Amino acid sequence: MTHKDQPSMIQKKVCILGAFGVGKSSLVSQFVHRKFSEKYLSTMGVKIERKEFSVNGRSINLMLWDIHGEEDYKQIPTTYLRGASGIIMVVDGTRRSSLEEGREILAGFQDELEGLPVVIMVNKYDLLDEWSFSSTEIQTLSEGGPPVYLTSAKTGVHVEEAFHKLAEELIRP
Repeated sequence: MTHKDQPSMIQKKVCILGAFGVGKSSLVSQFVHRKFSEKYLSTMGVKIERKEFSVNGRSINLMLWDIHGEEDYKQIPTTYLRGASGIIMVVDGTRRSSLEEGREILAGFQDELEGLPVVIMVNKYDLLDEWSFSSTEIQTLSEGGPPVYLTSAKTGVHVEEAFHKLAEELIRP
């Protein structure tokens, strides 16, 4: 196979959205570096990470835009979303309000995000005893909507699968 015959690397921009403190940066760090830190550092503006990997035999380079969380999603500049190919919405399983905040963010940017694949990560699965959602509510969340993954940035459970699911959607013709 010559260099010309090799499939080219697919590059996609993915925006990581959610309320403050839900674990967006920790999930990105777990996915990209396989690391978790107990220290909480609030993201200011946007932090960009990238990860190259293979999905369904195709090489993909995800540019992960970890966008700061806001109590008021209207404070997030729409320019951060420009050129996005997909969205990861992060919700904190221990904070019921983060689900409604996530829904408000998606609704508030509906025009910018229309038609983009979305994956929802309900984070902090390692703290299941402290969750404020029932299994029925989680099941309802996943019915008829975007795929939902119960994740833990701390242990890494289901983090890889969630990002890979979005990548599969991004390379779909």
